Amino acid sequence: MATTTSTALSNRTRLLGFGLATLAAIGFSGKAILVKLAYYEPVDAVTLLALRMLFSAPVFLIVAWRHAGNKALTQLKAGDYLALLLLGLLGYYLSSLFDFIGLQYISAGLERLILFLYPTMVVVLSALLLGKPFGRKEAIALLLSYAGIGVVFFDEINIQAEHLLLGAGFVFAGTLTYAAYLIGTGETVARIGASRFTAYAMLVACAATLLQFLFTHPPQALVLPMRVYQLSLVMAIFSTVLPVFMLSAAIRMIGSSHTSLIGSLGPVATLFMASYFLGEELSPAQIGGAALVMVGVLSLSLK
Repeated sequence: MATTTSTALSNRTRLLGFGLATLAAIGFSGKAILVKLAYYEPVDAVTLLALRMLFSAPVFLIVAWRHAGNKALTQLKAGDYLALLLLGLLGYYLSSLFDFIGLQYISAGLERLILFLYPTMVVVLSALLLGKPFGRKEAIALLLSYAGIGVVFFDEINIQAEHLLLGAGFVFAGTLTYAAYLIGTGETVARIGASRFTAYAMLVACAATLLQFLFTHPPQALVLPMRVYQLSLVMAIFSTVLPVFMLSAAIRMIGSSHTSLIGSLGPVATLFMASYFLGEELSPAQIGGAALVMVGVLSLSLK
């Protein structure tokens, strides 16, 4: 009887974990759709990112405050604060800024596929900087992934060639900075904890974004249509705060491997949402290119 109850609870936990991982993947993917919808209004990338961070900051402040008051946690050292500063700027500030700028020029579907390349960049950077093995399997995965991006990219040229390379370059730079951030997080996260790390690093990014806005924009730049504020708030809640905590909970329930595999739903969700909400064309070339990217990335994730 006890075994049956334990099995039922385990199955329920796994089911909940898969559900949270799926919702997190869809939530993160929805960010590109919300950004593109906001760009229909007179708002630039820095202002939009500042609004997203401003609406997200209170939640991360509460989480950080709770951790700061917990004396049972490991006390942070000077090196930890430096790591949080550098990683917060790299992973949540620069990566997001490049992504938001790139979305001014390219489709949401192509943006999500380029972002999905980050595991391939982690492999390449790890090989170049840390001397980690890079073999035939990794080479085939990279070939498939970037061939898929090439297919989608050249298909996009037929739709909109102007500034396509510029936009893709910015998103690629955001993906590269995120990959570098991931390489640097391992030891820091293990030492101070994932939730505390995320809250502190996000607050660093919030501060950097708001400072950039204050130094580059006049106060009247915040006089925007109400729709921009509504989309920014939705983005902060459903594409930033909730997915972050749902992803963390999913990893605890079903493990990082299963969670990362479910995350591959992201590009597919973005393609269909972009077609429905933005009217972006969903061509056979895009579907085929997306399939190549997912096969390449998933082969690395499975490893």
